[in-house]
Amino acid sequence: MKLRDLSGLSLRGKYVLLRDDFNVQILDGKITEGFRIERSMPTIEFLRDAGARVAIVSHLGRPKGIRDMKYSLRGVAEYMKLPLIEDCLNKDFLGNMKDGDVVLLENVRFYPGEEANDAEFAKQLANGFDLFVNDAFAVSHRAHASTVGVTEYLPSYAGMLLTSEIENITRVMENPKHPVLSIVAGSKVSTKIGVLRALIKLSDTVIVGGALGTTFNYALGEKVGNSLYEPDQKDNALEIMKYAADNNCRLLVPLDKGVGPVFEPNAPRTDKDMNDIADTDVIIDGGPKTAERDVIEIGQAATVIWNGTVGMAEWMPTWSHGSFAIARAIAENTRNGRLHSIVGGGDTVAALDACGVMDDITYVSTGGGAFLEFIEGRELPGIKVLEQ
Repeated sequence: MKLRDLSGLSLRGKYVLLRDDFNVQILDGKITEGFRIERSMPTIEFLRDAGARVAIVSHLGRPKGIRDMKYSLRGVAEYMKLPLIEDCLNKDFLGNMKDGDVVLLENVRFYPGEEANDAEFAKQLANGFDLFVNDAFAVSHRAHASTVGVTEYLPSYAGMLLTSEIENITRVMENPKHPVLSIVAGSKVSTKIGVLRALIKLSDTVIVGGALGTTFNYALGEKVGNSLYEPDQKDNALEIMKYAADNNCRLLVPLDKGVGPVFEPNAPRTDKDMNDIADTDVIIDGGPKTAERDVIEIGQAATVIWNGTVGMAEWMPTWSHGSFAIARAIAENTRNGRLHSIVGGGDTVAALDACGVMDDITYVSTGGGAFLEFIEGRELPGIKVLEQ
């Protein structure tokens, strides 16, 4: 896949509409983790140094097409020390911009035309700009006005982050060093059937964890208590296990779980083997036997792909044991040169950050759903429109 990129473009004095993904976690008006912002900076600095006049368009949360200031990007603008334009369709500021200036537009999802990819909204958004740059891999699986619609009205290019994402994920998918271990967790089998099949074809071993893993435990007739799982996905889980066996891929399910009496951060923890789980137990994390096995598997791999925490890792320290064990093992083996690692997904990246091992991973993707869909081999509309 070859994308139109920024190389060779004359950008001085050009008005650039730049799509970034600043859908970050904000508590009490303050950004708690700026990973996506930091990863976007090389393209922003490149455009600034080239003398472009840049307006960044982004979203935050799901305001559902209304101007809900709970989802304002003001906190992001303050974090980045950029002027905030109060309305993403306001173009009055353009006449005051100088070469190298950068501003941030208010949440594009305040308009229903964004997620509907409305042509008239996209045309208004594009109006006044000379070109469009998409650097938001994490939303490029969405055919929205700010990822696809504006490309009908502006010459369009891939930013440096988007290009890096495609190159790094493609390299692992097309030519991985074996043995390949994929760790897939999260909440639902139903949304990950395609990616599980793709990873089974690629991998020597696949570990399923989290509530997704619990559904596999249920399909095998094991006890899962009063926990999150998908009983209607039993047949799909069994079919995926057969598919793994047919493709000479080991598929490993949880051996034990950390359980509590209620699904709450402060619930007391007990670790139980699957068949010891009571009907009233609520699974909240992977158990210590599972974590020990996962660490051994990571130590035997040459390539690891990880998406999805295996428990409520944000409920530290009680319920982060399983995810943190995986994060630290991947980081240690990567740091020692024994492993090529690629990690994606918002919760997963947050676990890396909480462990302080983000810099030890070979490549950390900004994408969650986009990361999985690209691995699955789906065509991402925001990327398709940038292909040469």
